[in-house]
Amino acid sequence: MKPKERVPFLLNHTNVNAFRDDLISWFKKEQRILPWRENQDPYRVWVSEIMLQQTRVDTVIPYFNHFMSRFPSPEALAEADEQEVLKAWEGLGYYSRARNLQNAVREVVESYDGVVPSDPDELGKLKGVGPYTKGAILSIAYDTPEPAVDGNVMRVLSRILYVEDDISKQSTRKLFEELVRHLISKEDPSAFNQGLMELGALICTPKTPSCMLCPVQDHCSAFEKGAETELPIKASKKKQKKIPYLLLLIENDQGEVLIEQRPGEGLLASLWQYPMVPLEDVDQESVPVWMYGEYGLKVELGEKVDHVRHVFSHLIWEMDVVRAVVKSGRLDHERARFVDREAMFDYPFPVSHQKAHPYISP
Repeated sequence: MKPKERVPFLLNHTNVNAFRDDLISWFKKEQRILPWRENQDPYRVWVSEIMLQQTRVDTVIPYFNHFMSRFPSPEALAEADEQEVLKAWEGLGYYSRARNLQNAVREVVESYDGVVPSDPDELGKLKGVGPYTKGAILSIAYDTPEPAVDGNVMRVLSRILYVEDDISKQSTRKLFEELVRHLISKEDPSAFNQGLMELGALICTPKTPSCMLCPVQDHCSAFEKGAETELPIKASKKKQKKIPYLLLLIENDQGEVLIEQRPGEGLLASLWQYPMVPLEDVDQESVPVWMYGEYGLKVELGEKVDHVRHVFSHLIWEMDVVRAVVKSGRLDHERARFVDREAMFDYPFPVSHQKAHPYISP
């Protein structure tokens, strides 16, 4: 059965108007004071929604404030150097979000005179603007009744409406988008969508929902059945692959440190890092030979000073942090350079490599 055909059955026992009113009333009374809620500026809404993907609100707040002070308008972000943008994003992770945001904002400046499109088709064609981000911008900034379905929303509605579909499937997301189209307030879509998000963040949490405090408890089928902790249904993720590395802190005779820029595509694209030796391919004794082949430098390894474990969604880096010094050779690597310690902090580094900063000799 197609999503549109299932909607009437799933909403059959729900008083839609009462649910909608209870949710909006609660949100307007209890919503958190957050910097991106100061106004309905679509650019601010857009930046906040991109930052909030996969990142906690408390973490995002200082980044958002700093980012908006540096790039207060679409024009300011469009004109900025990518490295400056990545530096402002440093520590937030998922850096492709920042690159896609800047590229899309440049298109807004070039094609729409710096005004974020209010047309769903135009907005949805921008780089990095998926269905959720599009719905969030249209509903929050432009009061357009568009669904904005993320994990929070699917969790809340799976419990309210007792939906047992696997939320990791694209078909389930489509189902929830259809459900929101039927549930959303036409008069106040902004408060409705934000109310669903806020309810999922504060009350209808993943493991221990606070059902006794829930403003829409009377409408919740899962609570009625005592099954609120059993929903939503989500297939288990594949096991993350562990990859071992040596992270080398290499200094030359001038006390400069070797850093390199990652490729412009792929994981942590265009960020800077210390050299990483893949221990799956190179045994520890062969590291100096590998370094000479890759960088044109003969190095002498020193002490191990730390072990850094960094978890991505699909893999885990296990990195031994080791000091090293240059004995001879000439740097021959198009993306690598020696920099002094003070200048090094002008470059955007991923969190995994920031953890090695304290071990650079003063």
